[in-house]
Formats: sequence, C-alpha cells, structure tokens
Amino acid sequence: MLESLLSRIESKREELISFTQELVRIPTINPPGEDYLECAELLGNQLKKRGFSLLYERAHDVPGDSDRFSRHNVIARLEGKHSGPCVHFNGHLDVVVTGSGWTVDPFEGDVRDGKIYGRGTCDMKGGIAAAVIAIEAILEENIEFPGAIEISGTVDEETGGYGGVAFLAEKGFFSKPRVDHVIIPEPLNVDRVCLGHRGAWWAEVETLGRIAHGSMPFLGDSAIRHMSAFLELLEKRLFPKLDKKQTRMPVVPEGARKSTLNLQAIHGGEEETFDGFPSPCVADSCRLTLDRRFLIEEDIAEVKAEVIGLLDELAESRPNFKYNIKDIMEFLPTMTDADTPVVKSVSSAIQNILGKKAEHVISPGTYDQKHIARIGHLHDCIAYGPGILDLAHQPDEYIVIDDMVAAAKVMAMSTLDLLGVNS
Repeated sequence: MLESLLSRIESKREELISFTQELVRIPTINPPGEDYLECAELLGNQLKKRGFSLLYERAHDVPGDSDRFSRHNVIARLEGKHSGPCVHFNGHLDVVVTGSGWTVDPFEGDVRDGKIYGRGTCDMKGGIAAAVIAIEAILEENIEFPGAIEISGTVDEETGGYGGVAFLAEKGFFSKPRVDHVIIPEPLNVDRVCLGHRGAWWAEVETLGRIAHGSMPFLGDSAIRHMSAFLELLEKRLFPKLDKKQTRMPVVPEGARKSTLNLQAIHGGEEETFDGFPSPCVADSCRLTLDRRFLIEEDIAEVKAEVIGLLDELAESRPNFKYNIKDIMEFLPTMTDADTPVVKSVSSAIQNILGKKAEHVISPGTYDQKHIARIGHLHDCIAYGPGILDLAHQPDEYIVIDDMVAAAKVMAMSTLDLLGVNS
C-alpha cells in the first residue's frame, strides 16, 4: 500500500506545481489583507471536489477586518468510515509585501531549475499545496481510514493570526474532541520537525516633550533627544545582557539561540503624511516599536521589567524625562514534547522517506502554533513543511519542487500513521 501511495504522489508532481502556482497568483498581501476570500475559495473548491465539507468563517471585529478586506477562513473536513482521531493540516493564506529586489514576477509562479518562484511559494502556499496533494493521493488510492482529515486555510498569520487561527481556536476548531493532531506546513526545511517557537513581546515606548519653535529649541523639550537617551541605554546595558542569555531550545538558526531585541520602527516629530516642507517645531512625541524575542527559560514579567527598569532609571536621572509604554502583543514560548504522537509520526516518516534522522528544531519567530496551544489547549501540534526557512520574506522567494514532493510523501505517511491505518 505504501509503495503505491508514494508512487501516486510522484505522479501528481505536475498537479502539485500547478496548484501552487494557482495559490501564488492570488496576491493575498497582508497588510492590508488582499483577496482572502478568493484564495480561501480556491482551496475550498479544490477540496470540495474530493468530498470535503466546507465552512467559511469570517472573523468580524478583529484588527483589519472590513467589507473591503474581509478576514475569511476556510475549514474543510472529510469523515472516515468510522470514529477515530482527527488529523488537521493548517496553513496561512496571507503573504507579506513583495519589497524590492525581485528579478521575476512575484505573483506569476515561474518554474525554473526545479524551483517555483514567487511571493508565498516558500511561506507557505507550497506547504499548503503539498498537504492537499498528500491527502488527494490517499483518497485516489482508496485507502479507508477512521476518524477525520481536516485542512484549513487561515488568514493574518503574518500580523499575529488574530483573524485566523486565534479566531477559530476561540470557536473550538482547534480543540479536542474535534481535532487531535495538527501539522502546520511552515517552511522549516523538509528534514526538520519544528516543535515550537521562542516567545515574543511587542511594545511601543513613547517619550514626551514640549513643542516650541525650531529656531528656539531651548523653549521646548525634544522628545527625540529623550528617546536617544533611552536608545543609548539599550545599546550599553540591555543588548549586551541579551547576548549572554542562551537557551536549551534547539532554535534555528544558531544566532537565535539567545534573546534578541529588534528596534522595529521609530517615529518622531511631525507625521510624514504631507508633500512639501516640514514646519520648524521641536518634537513633543517620539515613538519606538520594540520586538523582543525571548526564551523558554525567561519569565515574561522579567522581560518587560528589563525595559521598564531602564525607562524608570531615566525618569529619575534625566530632567523632564517622561514616557508611556503599551503592549502591542505578547506570546509565551512553546515547545511540543518530542514524545507526542505527531512528533514521533512525522519524525519516523522523514526517516523512511528521506533516509535520515529528523532534526527537531524551534522557530526563531512565532507562528500559529501559539494560538492552538494557548487557546485551543491542544499540544500535539508541530510545524512541518517544505521550504527553506531563510527564504521567507526575501526577494526572489522560491520553493524546491523535489522538496514539495518529499514533504507530501511525509505528510501522507504521517496522516495514515496518526489515523491508525497500517501501511
């Protein structure tokens, strides 16, 4: 049975390429959240032809949702012959902006040298297509299975996942008894099982000043100079401290096995929403967005205290230093136990298909496993999919076709194992 199934997947190589191209040609750029419904319907229609029942769930009242940019998700389910567990493949439909530096059309899906190029090929429409092909092959082989198979296409992962997996998890779509095992085809490399991710805390720090005429700055108080004092403390005190924090988590790449802080954006003085010349004013506000990634050994309260402590120190030592700080989002680190069924099953399939031991890794950035764990309380969840991690969000993003085929084989074999079907 297994040999025939794997041959079937090989024979569907052109279908895999074609479906990936179809997905990529819908430019689901987030933000703002373009063409979500069209992409959800493409995935849904593909699965409906195979007998899946479909649910389209729009996330109302979440950040970004509007009639123009509706947050539509699709959940497809196929029941087996009798009761049993449910294996769920979840993939996000949204992609980031293209940026500059492309040498190919980012939304054409060009095939060159055994690769498909385009925004979202790697992260993660190629992974979605591989999951679909894996399940189609099982059905075409007429393999009977117990329980159920689900495939979902969700939105907004690139901006936190609140309109996608978080919304669906609140409605019970990622909890027992509906679902038992979840595989998220994120691009962590075809021979790796990703157990989870580092934690994340995003915050906005605002320093406050007093507006005055730019020719007489001594009559005002520059919020930008106050922010520069805070940045200097970060450079001298916090960054060196973070470099010394190491983790037992198998984070990839190696540089992410420590705590990190990214200064994501800074805005001070007048807004850049005009044409012409600025007016001569002292900045009365300066805002800095912090992106802090932390380790399973760290406590979230300690992570925040490291930043707030520096701000409070400046408030005591620097004349007229005033600040505000607000949380944007926070997620704790997550790491699935290596002895859970989904980890063992996918690891075994990698060994069988690729002939090598699966590497267990942790992602440097968060993905939708965070919502499945914290809201759905479902911990038999991993990320596994084709795609080279370093290519995500890059110009000339691509996915290797051979890796997609191999991943589809691993997914198919894992699905049967988790459902209790003897191969």
